[in-house]
This record gives sequence, structure tokens and C-alpha cells, in this order.
Amino acid sequence: MHLNSHFFKRNTVLVAQDLLGKFLVRKIGKNKLSGMIVETEAYVGPHDLACHASKGKTDRTKVMFEPAGTWYVYMIYGMYYCLNIVTEAKNYPSAVLIRALEPTNLIEFMVKNRNLVPSSQLSVPSRKKLSTDHWALITLSDGPGKLCRALRIDKKLNCTSAVSKDAKLYIEDRGVKISKAKIVKSKRIGVAYAGSWKDRKLRFYIKGNQFVSQV
Repeated sequence: MHLNSHFFKRNTVLVAQDLLGKFLVRKIGKNKLSGMIVETEAYVGPHDLACHASKGKTDRTKVMFEPAGTWYVYMIYGMYYCLNIVTEAKNYPSAVLIRALEPTNLIEFMVKNRNLVPSSQLSVPSRKKLSTDHWALITLSDGPGKLCRALRIDKKLNCTSAVSKDAKLYIEDRGVKISKAKIVKSKRIGVAYAGSWKDRKLRFYIKGNQFVSQV
């Protein structure tokens, strides 16, 4: 089921947790690349000093003031894109960063997009003893920049809708249920500048999932 705006028009922290186990789908021509969301971060509004909108409405952040279910795509380090979905009420700037995916469909296209060596096996017991091919696959989309490259996500998708019928990037509910006991809460990554907000546990990931980013 294609998630609609009502799913995203809720408390950002709840959305960030409920996105775990949902599937990000990227349509490229007739192909649909997809992966299960295994890690997210919540950015909860203008009072959150780690949120881009804490500095007000700018050309960069104006997309965060759009209706819930709008994509916010930005670049970091001049080379990596990060994918966020706008949440809560219109004009209340909050969003969820999608940090990592477990690849599920058309993985060979994702491997090609990342210029990696393909592997015939997806399920491996741990990261500790992996061949080069397995390591390439396990790290295919275990980070915000990596997943954007794997799914060919860039600024062209910024400020587009995730909930419209003709969306080229959207999220599906395929019936996977993640129990609260399986959700780990921790500090967000790379927000040391955010004062007391740097210590808020607003990063969420599936316990034991090998595709969660290693930081």
C-alpha cells in the first residue's frame, strides 16, 4: 500500500519509528528499485537546533514548510545527497531523514548505480568475515548518501510529492511489522553543533539488522 499524506501528517518522532519496516520505492522508467527502511532520524521543528529550519525559512529550507509527504533532498560535502520526508502540519518545518535501507528489489541496478562489484548472495551472518563482494553488497545502502546513489536520488526530486499517484519516489507498507522491542533509540549522527539537542535520542534503527549504518 502506497503511504498517503495522513501517515506523514503526524508527530515526527512517531513517523520516524513507524517508517522502519516500510519500503522506499524508486521508479526509473519501467523499473522499480526498492529497499526496506531500517534506520531513520527525526528532526522535530524550528526549536530543534539540529534541524535545518532552526535558522528560519530560506531557499534551502522552504521545502520543509510544504505539506506532509513532500520530499526534501539536499547535498552535503558537495557530493552526497540526503533524503528526507516532510512531516506534521504545513508550515511547521519538520522531517525524517532516511538513513539506511535493506535492498530488496532490482539490487543489480543499485549495484551498478554505486559502481560496485555484484554479488550473488544477500544474506550473510555478520559483517566480521565478509568477502569483498559480500561487503560491497552489505554496504550498498547503509547510509544516507549511499542509498541516494543506489536509487539515483538527487535534487530533481526535491519538493516533489511522495504521496501523489504518479510519484517517482514513494513509500509502501508491505505488511512488515517492527515491534517496539526491536527499535533501538540513539543520538543522531553529525549534529555536535546542536547544543543540548545533540544528545536527544532521535535516531531509530532495527536491532540486529546488518544494513544499519556503521558509525
